[in-house]
Amino acid sequence: MTLKAKALLVHLLTATGAVFAMLAMLAAVEEEWSLMFLWLVVAFFVDGIDGPLARKYDVKTNAPIYDGVLLDLIIDYLTYVFVPAYALFKSGLLTGWTGWFSIIVITFASALYFADTRMKTKDNSFSGFPGCWNMLVLVLFATAPNHWIILAVVCIIAVSMFLPLKFIHPVRTERWRSISLPIAIAWTAFAGWAAWVDFHPQSWALWGLIATSIYLLGAGIAQQAIPQRT
Repeated sequence: MTLKAKALLVHLLTATGAVFAMLAMLAAVEEEWSLMFLWLVVAFFVDGIDGPLARKYDVKTNAPIYDGVLLDLIIDYLTYVFVPAYALFKSGLLTGWTGWFSIIVITFASALYFADTRMKTKDNSFSGFPGCWNMLVLVLFATAPNHWIILAVVCIIAVSMFLPLKFIHPVRTERWRSISLPIAIAWTAFAGWAAWVDFHPQSWALWGLIATSIYLLGAGIAQQAIPQRT
């Protein structure tokens, strides 16, 4: 297989994320939340591997007919923002005006963030929370906190999208990658496990999700606070 063919296949792999987004949305409409999150976890896995493959096969040079960055952003908005926001609204975790307020904040702020040219930092991390609402909403489904707590979390995270806070990219951020990448893989496994057992409150997946989420959420901020040795 030629290099150009391999590069094209990477684009096709990325595009499958749109299919998984539709499958997740169909499950969400039927309020089959566990199935919805399983599809989102599959999409999350694809999003985790297509980037390294795109760089390996240099898709910008070998398959320039498609804009991989634009394709990735479109699919990320569907799987990271749109479907999870809908699930949060329809699940009953939020009541009354809090649900309407949350989906407006999530979708509006994320649209602005995804178009922000300052999204990436010099070390390939993210400046501001990178719109990973799929991860946050999954943890909220697993823990089912009070709706006021959910509203507060949504507001704080939305504001953090536009603050000079660093959030790591588990694959591309080199600092602590030997820890961050395995933890991101573990998060994916715990997420799939939690959805598979229908977010059973006694499942160990719940604690694994909480522990790995805390690391992924705070590692970049910790790197800002701890100077790197040169």
